[in-house]
Amino acid sequence: MKPYYRPPPHMFWLHRKPYFMFIIREMTSLFIAGFCLFLLVFIYSLGQGRETFDNMVAFLDSTFMIIVHWIVLVFALYHTFTWFNLTPKVMVVWIGEKKVPEFMVLGAVYGGWIGVSIVIAWLILY
Repeated sequence: MKPYYRPPPHMFWLHRKPYFMFIIREMTSLFIAGFCLFLLVFIYSLGQGRETFDNMVAFLDSTFMIIVHWIVLVFALYHTFTWFNLTPKVMVVWIGEKKVPEFMVLGAVYGGWIGVSIVIAWLILY
């Protein structure tokens, strides 16, 4: 006979901070997916002619879209920071018999992110 297992309440993640932060992190991916879909629509409008593209650019200049983009940026940064902070826990680096300290792995990840961001900013601005 199988023992009875009482399912947790649907909002169990609201009762403990680690669960809540995990669910928020997972929900940020919905905003990133929505932004990716928006980029696809933007690229599609580029192929539909000058007038359609100009309308899309005017829509992007609206206060609503600026607020939406700021919200998506905040969620993207939260998702990125929490993802990068997991790196030393899931990617344990060994050099011979010595384990590389977590702060060095984390420093390499953040350093790479900053380096790639600088290169992309330089390519866009110059």
